[in-house]
Amino acid sequence: MNGIVLINKEKEYTSHDVVAIVKRITKSKVGHTGTLDPNATGVLPLLLGDATKICKYLINHDKTYEVVLELGTKTTTADSEGDIIEQREVPTKIFEDINYVEEILNTFLGKSMQTPPIYSAIKVNGKKLYDYARQGEKIEVKPRQIEIYSIKLNRINEEANQIYFTVECSKGTYIRSLCEDIAEKLHTVGFMKELNRVKVGEFYIEDSLKINDFEQRIEKKDLSCIISIEKMFINYPCINLPKEYIKAYTNGVSVNTKTFEAKDCIDGVYKVYENKKFIGLGVIKDRKLKRDLFLG
Repeated sequence: MNGIVLINKEKEYTSHDVVAIVKRITKSKVGHTGTLDPNATGVLPLLLGDATKICKYLINHDKTYEVVLELGTKTTTADSEGDIIEQREVPTKIFEDINYVEEILNTFLGKSMQTPPIYSAIKVNGKKLYDYARQGEKIEVKPRQIEIYSIKLNRINEEANQIYFTVECSKGTYIRSLCEDIAEKLHTVGFMKELNRVKVGEFYIEDSLKINDFEQRIEKKDLSCIISIEKMFINYPCINLPKEYIKAYTNGVSVNTKTFEAKDCIDGVYKVYENKKFIGLGVIKDRKLKRDLFLG
């Protein structure tokens, strides 16, 4: 089983739980391209078998989330898992003027510097931030550049003091921090009540399976839910490698593309074929092809 499977993570599982279960189901190596918070749901792409070697091509994907921001309460973790540390009145203008809320959301469009939450897996001096937080240690958290491509207000629930919105953002964006920043601009406090990731790069929640559904598919030997490595790179150029160069390619030796049909290939990543059979990936640089992944 070499490829990628899209799991629709449910709340009762952590990302690591899902990885462990998929390992058991497939009896394969399993890796991920980025975790989801335990109380978050949605698309969790998992790499199976040899696909774990190409994680570098998938970790920089943009993401789209459906978010519920609850106003009036601040927690230690910026989500519903934390302890309440502050409560503040929610201005009535939020519920009386939908245009006002939309205008506030739109101020977050574009590039900006964001400070990640202290309860996160970012490492500082070799130690994860949440470990510092749990031990009561103070540590400086440096802001990082993020980008919000779009942010859309979906609805407002006045009774629950909740704002529902959809945000499309760059890798590294913390929605918990975004929720706190939005609440601050609305002159109150808030936390991320719900988070559902609906898109990662070109992977959509509509194409994702819940873990039990995936297990049933595998029990029936239905592998149609596994996206092949070849299909993952469908938009990449391909190169047909002559038989006499296969051994050098598989051994990781650079092959001079000037000597065969690929002489005009520009630098970049290529799907590599032998007699029209997909055998892996290669990188061409300065007219030399070198193996990046070989499906032996």
